[in-house]
Amino acid sequence: MDRQKRETRLATPRGHDLTERESRVLEAVVRSYVESAEPAGSRTVARLCGLGVSPATIRNTMSDLEEKGYLTHPHHSAGRVPTDLAYRYHVDQIIQRPNLTREEEDQLLRELDPGGITTVERLLRRAARALSVLSLELGVGLAPRLEEAVLEKLELLKVSSRRILLVATVRSGLVRTVYVDFDGEVPDDTLVALTVLLNERLGGLTLREIRETLPQRLRDSRPDDSPATEELLNIFIQSGSDLFRWEELEEGELVLGKTSVLASQPEFKDGARLKELIELTERREILLKALSSRDHQGGLQITIGGEHDQEELSSFTLVTAEYRVGGMKGVIGIIGPTRMPYEKVIAIVDSTSALVNRILGE
Repeated sequence: MDRQKRETRLATPRGHDLTERESRVLEAVVRSYVESAEPAGSRTVARLCGLGVSPATIRNTMSDLEEKGYLTHPHHSAGRVPTDLAYRYHVDQIIQRPNLTREEEDQLLRELDPGGITTVERLLRRAARALSVLSLELGVGLAPRLEEAVLEKLELLKVSSRRILLVATVRSGLVRTVYVDFDGEVPDDTLVALTVLLNERLGGLTLREIRETLPQRLRDSRPDDSPATEELLNIFIQSGSDLFRWEELEEGELVLGKTSVLASQPEFKDGARLKELIELTERREILLKALSSRDHQGGLQITIGGEHDQEELSSFTLVTAEYRVGGMKGVIGIIGPTRMPYEKVIAIVDSTSALVNRILGE
């Protein structure tokens, strides 16, 4: 069927309908603007979209798209630029999910450099840097939250006659130590019996479950009848939620890649926009909140411009994926101007997430 005559209706996520001509013109505007950072004129769009119609027809179609909210035009320019709605349509309806080239995959492997023993934090920093280098946007990462970390084992070690060291190991391999002060001498056999009890009652639970249910799990449990055992159990019952609240790690650690790559983008040649970028990287709580509230449901999450809950991010797109270590989840991704090469960024984030998961799984 002749493409120029076939006006198939394509539904967008926001409820608008586009004809095939409108869809192809919109796609040409998006691709032109992403590549050049300049408003797309009708002649350029006519050449790119391949519809075989005149620039005048293209101008009329672009005007229709502007009325529908997909395009806008800057002052003193006859060309159009995409809106957030256009980018959303581009992401959801047009682009295919590509794979990285073999050269890009090799570069990603070199950047991550998984050889030898590594920690989650070191791998996360390398991943954020790799995301920046490959995409020329800003790589971001969030260390795993410990809420869902599963307790593997507990050890109680006597440090002195009045101090005990609690050593907790979670399934990811992370070890946390906490001192417990005690009034009086603690017999060795009491520590052994209490260690066995704690592991029986708490092993295999998440830290969140332990904090929320610890008193109920330890109440009416006595490995022996000694006063020292009862006093230690009371300490755990009364203070256990604090002992297992690792606040400095709970919200995760925010990691940024190379910020200099973003500064080279055309959007930030303007001093005001560059200041906005600098403030964003300095006010890490904004990015921390955005990353920690992501709901990936097993796939990528892409938030564009005004879709963000935070006004400070309204000029940016955030593309993220999850990675897992033990029972915990972290986030890695890319943030950049809404004018970004979405196909490439999506492929980079998806591939990096898969590779990080593979390395952590090994």
